[in-house]
Amino acid sequence: MLDSMSLDSLTEQLAAAARELSAEAVEDTLGKSVALAVDLIEGCDACAVSLVRRGKSVETPAFTDNKALRGDQLQYELQEGPCMDAVWEHDIVISRHLAKDDRWPVWAPRVVHELGVRSMLCVQLFTDDKTLGALNMYSWQPTAFTMDGDRNEALALGAHVAVALAAAQQIEGLTTAINTRTIIGQAEGILMERFGIDADRAFAVLRRASSQTNTKLHLVATELVTTRQMPI
Repeated sequence: MLDSMSLDSLTEQLAAAARELSAEAVEDTLGKSVALAVDLIEGCDACAVSLVRRGKSVETPAFTDNKALRGDQLQYELQEGPCMDAVWEHDIVISRHLAKDDRWPVWAPRVVHELGVRSMLCVQLFTDDKTLGALNMYSWQPTAFTMDGDRNEALALGAHVAVALAAAQQIEGLTTAINTRTIIGQAEGILMERFGIDADRAFAVLRRASSQTNTKLHLVATELVTTRQMPI
């Protein structure tokens, strides 16, 4: 268990972490998250973040060390490992001694011998409505993580990261939508001026070009705004 002094210190560190993660773009949020894990979690030598993409594919967009990246990639290739379990099944997964852990009979021996990984701690990143991924902490030493202090600290950090990541994704999505709508509006304006038509007819022209060329509407609009020519 954490004593009161350790708990106060952790609270201060997590408050600082939350301030660092707030109002960041997705890429920056992920980069700071893995760096914070190495700084805050005792025994963590390297960290990577697994992110669930559309279609439920998983990838590692941020990492502090190439060994952590390769450790993640091997899990995706072999479809087994602690980060896969954390992403899809458990809120936290700890392996104190990978060389003796039989939960992942193919993956574990490979990362031990090829990468020198000896123990791991993985935390699921989730919000109320969806799983976002996992924060994967690697150590080059056995028994680097404990079920008491490290578990609590990792869960607390994971909660902060998940909230910050969800907020960053929402902001990024809104920004993309606004930019797309702006481009379409500009394309409509070009067509209205060129052909003397109203906004509804201009939008219909863009949709028809999109359908005929099998090109997304915003790409048709972007080409028109950029080149002043409709895709053929």
